[in-house]
Amino acid sequence: MKSLWNILLATTLSLLLPLHTLASPASDDQPSTGHSKGHTCVACVVVVSVIEQLAQVHNSTVEASMERLCSYLPEKLFLKTTCYLVIRMFGPDLIKLLSANINADVVCHTLEFCKQDPGQPLCHLYPLPKEPWKFTLEKARQIVKKSPILKHSRSSSDICSLPFLAKICQRIKSTIQNSVPFKDVDSDKHSIFPTLRGYHWRGRDCNDSNRMAYPGRRPDNWDIHEDSNCNGIWGVDPKDGIPYEKKFCEGSQPRGIILLGDSAGAHFHISPEWITASQMSLKSFIDLPVALTNELDWPQLSGVTGFLDSISGIKENSVYLRLRKRNHCNHRDYQNISRNGGSSQNLEKFLETLSRNQLLDHPAIVIYAVIGNDVCNGKVDPIPEMTTPEKLYSSIMQTLKYLNSHLPNGSHVILYGLPDGTFLWDNLHNRYYPLGQLNKDVTYAHFYSFLNCLQVSPCHSWMSSNKTLRTLTSERAKQLSDTLKKIAASQKFTNFDLLYVDFDFQEVTEEWRKQGGQPWQLIEPVDGFHPNEVASQLLADSFWKKVQLQWPEVLGKENPFNSQIEQVFGDQGGH
Repeated sequence: MKSLWNILLATTLSLLLPLHTLASPASDDQPSTGHSKGHTCVACVVVVSVIEQLAQVHNSTVEASMERLCSYLPEKLFLKTTCYLVIRMFGPDLIKLLSANINADVVCHTLEFCKQDPGQPLCHLYPLPKEPWKFTLEKARQIVKKSPILKHSRSSSDICSLPFLAKICQRIKSTIQNSVPFKDVDSDKHSIFPTLRGYHWRGRDCNDSNRMAYPGRRPDNWDIHEDSNCNGIWGVDPKDGIPYEKKFCEGSQPRGIILLGDSAGAHFHISPEWITASQMSLKSFIDLPVALTNELDWPQLSGVTGFLDSISGIKENSVYLRLRKRNHCNHRDYQNISRNGGSSQNLEKFLETLSRNQLLDHPAIVIYAVIGNDVCNGKVDPIPEMTTPEKLYSSIMQTLKYLNSHLPNGSHVILYGLPDGTFLWDNLHNRYYPLGQLNKDVTYAHFYSFLNCLQVSPCHSWMSSNKTLRTLTSERAKQLSDTLKKIAASQKFTNFDLLYVDFDFQEVTEEWRKQGGQPWQLIEPVDGFHPNEVASQLLADSFWKKVQLQWPEVLGKENPFNSQIEQVFGDQGGH
């Protein structure tokens, strides 16, 4: 999953011809040179493809299509400015090469953003040229042999060394390295700003100058004078002198929702419009600055902690919104502690960003849903890199001990199993990838093969034509799920009860079919890997129904004062 972040961040930052990938959001370690080259190659091929297809769709010149792409980009984060500067650097070579009907694979090898190392296979997204590869490549090199820009690309310089990108790189790298809000005056891990790990990720602060005021805490003196828990309920009823918090919330069993997850839980999403020439317009990139400063994640729309109305049109709501509907005293009490590339083996690096005080705060429902990266990686032989049941057991026990020392008594922890990812190949491999839809020349099988060849696939083992490998991966995923199930059945903790829920994607697929949908519509079209917004909301619905049926005490009771809270406090200050 972190590989896709590297690829797409490089693509969107560089816009026309990226030079180097940025740091991985999953860890502070720098990616290996080989992986960096792979990310850069993919980003180059994607962007050159977009330029080429924009010219085709609008029957224009390459120069005009580059100008069109830049005109679509917003000014925020210097995106439009960066686009025009990169055009100035690389535009002349792109015009020469694309005007000679040379495809994106050959262009990127010519400019040395893709490279075939000795003894390694040739990685390509599109069908190979009819002429021999070496002949085609040499022909392209002759076209740009006098280009001064080739010296720059051969230097493999970091894109962030370019002066006009230094500020944006620093801003985004800061976000990547820290899972707490970038802007948090009182350091209570809650913010009044939406992105850069702000309130898109955890409930909005209602007083950023008071670290004792934050979502999820028990009310201070029943919030007679001010709102200490940010649920929008405070003051005294003039009719009887009873504090509203006491009248409406006492005994209602308020609780928060906390997700410990990966990019699926954070709702990693790349808009198809960003790479589909036929769909691009001035409106296509409006949300790009927000996406970049949220690490290309959309937690505000996720299945667990989402608080905005679904843009997919599906009626189901997130787990948080259901909890809030059940008890309005739960307003703003959500935390999405997920990271791209998160796994059981690196969870402790960001678990410490959890905001919960055992003495001052309400109990919480914690969902552990690290569903892919323990079996997914981009290695040529991915199996040795997979987490073993023994390692999973050890890391989960450490996580649970940490939670027991930080969660208020009466909390609940739910372990989510891993899915059967054979769904991906079975439902997508013969469908056209977004970049292949215009000319019917690239399927998801081609896209998966390209990523695997470059060793940057988010999940080589499931995104593979090798059925044996896919089966072995599902078997390991089941072993890990069984380990989680055994832990939930055998371990006891003083501050929370421990439960287990299967990740039943088949059930979600069947429900989607009943609504008239097709299975492939549940996967993100650009990365061909993550559950999309529809799938996330359906998974939330399935989760809610299971918990409501088996462990209704987890969700708390319905608050009979909800309607009165609405009458007095409206939307409780919104989100």
